[in-house]
Amino acid sequence: MMEQIKREISVMRLVRHPNIVELYEVMATKTKIYFVMEYIKGGELFNKVAKGKLKEDVARKYFQQLISAVDYCHSRGVSHRDLKPENLLLDENGNLKVSDFGLSALAECKRQDGLLHTTCGTPAYVAPEVINRKGYDGSKADIWSCGVILYVLLAGYLPFHDTNLMEMYRKIGKAEFKFPNWFAPEVRKLLSKILDPNPSSRISMAKIMENSWFVRESKQELAKPCNLNAFDIISYSAGFDLSGLFEEKEKKKEVRFTSNKPSVIIISKLEDIANRLKLKIKKKDAGLLKFEGSKEGRKGALGDAEIFEITPCFHLVEMKKSSGDTLEYQTVLKQEIRPALKDIVWTWQGEQQQHQQQQILKQGEQQELQPSQAYALEAASSHNTT
Repeated sequence: MMEQIKREISVMRLVRHPNIVELYEVMATKTKIYFVMEYIKGGELFNKVAKGKLKEDVARKYFQQLISAVDYCHSRGVSHRDLKPENLLLDENGNLKVSDFGLSALAECKRQDGLLHTTCGTPAYVAPEVINRKGYDGSKADIWSCGVILYVLLAGYLPFHDTNLMEMYRKIGKAEFKFPNWFAPEVRKLLSKILDPNPSSRISMAKIMENSWFVRESKQELAKPCNLNAFDIISYSAGFDLSGLFEEKEKKKEVRFTSNKPSVIIISKLEDIANRLKLKIKKKDAGLLKFEGSKEGRKGALGDAEIFEITPCFHLVEMKKSSGDTLEYQTVLKQEIRPALKDIVWTWQGEQQQHQQQQILKQGEQQELQPSQAYALEAASSHNTT
C-alpha cells in the first residue's frame, strides 16, 4: 500500500496539465498521510453520462481534453491504466479533469521486455492485451480505454458488456461490438482504429489528434476573467510565496503579473503578441487563453495565460507552461512575451519577494545558520517591513 501511495505522489508531481487534477501538497503524521488537491466541484463525468448519451459536440470536447491530458502523461512516461468516466471529473466550467492515478505506472515499472505485466483496471475498459497477461504497452492500453470512453459518451452505454465476465472478455479480445445507428461515419472510422484488438496496429495518439473528426472545433464561449475571492487573493499574494527558497527563477512553472487595464485590453494585447510570434491562441472558459506553436501535439503547446478579476479595473494574470519544451517556453517568455507586455503590466508578482528571500538565504549561508534559524530570520524581516 505504501509503495502505491509513493508511486501516486511521484506520478502526480510529474503531470501538471490543465486537464489533470493537481496535487498541491502532501503532509503526513505518524499515522496518516494527507493529500492537498485541487477541488473539482462538478462531480464525475459518469454522473452526466448516466442520464443518457451526450451530444456529439459535447462528447468531442471531453474527448479532446481527455486525449490532451493522457498524451501529456505518456510524454512524461506515465500510463494511467484505469481510465473510465468515474475517474474523470468536471470543474465548475465544465472542463474535464483526469483523476485517480493509484494504478498508474511509470516507465521504470516495465520489465526487460519493455512491457508492463500487472493486470489492473476496470474490466469493461481494459484492452485485450491486458486481459491476455502476456505483457502490454501501458500507453497503447490507455488509448483503448479512451476509445471505450468515447463510445460511452456518444452511446450512453458500454460497447462490451455481458453478465458473464469471461464472455465479456471474449468480446473484448475480438473487438466484437456494434455501432448505434446515430454514430456518424467519421466517428465509426475513428473508433474502429482505436478499438483495434491488435496493439501494434492500433491508432497512435498523434494520429488521433490529426483525425478530422477530432480536430473539429467545438463552439467556444468568449473568454471572460474568473473572479477571485479573498482566499484566492491571499494564495496568489507574493508575500505568501516561498517558492523562491526552493525553486530557481528560470525553473518556475508559472509567472504572475497584475494589471490595471480592463480584461479586453489584456486579451487584445495577448492576441497581438501571439500573432507577432505566429502562435495560435485559443480562448477557453473563465478567462483561460492557450498559446500553441505551429507543431501539433505535445511539442506544439507553449503555455496558458489565465486572467483573474480582482476588481473590474484590476486583474491578476497567471502565465504557465502547459506542455511542450521547457527551454523553448522559458526563452519565448523571457525574450518575447515579457518585454511585449510592459505597457499593460502594473507589477510582476514575486520578484521583490524573491530577491528578499535570496538575500536571506545568502545571509544564512554566510553566518552558517541552521535552516530553522534562516526561516526565523526571514519571518523577522517580513515583520519589520510590514
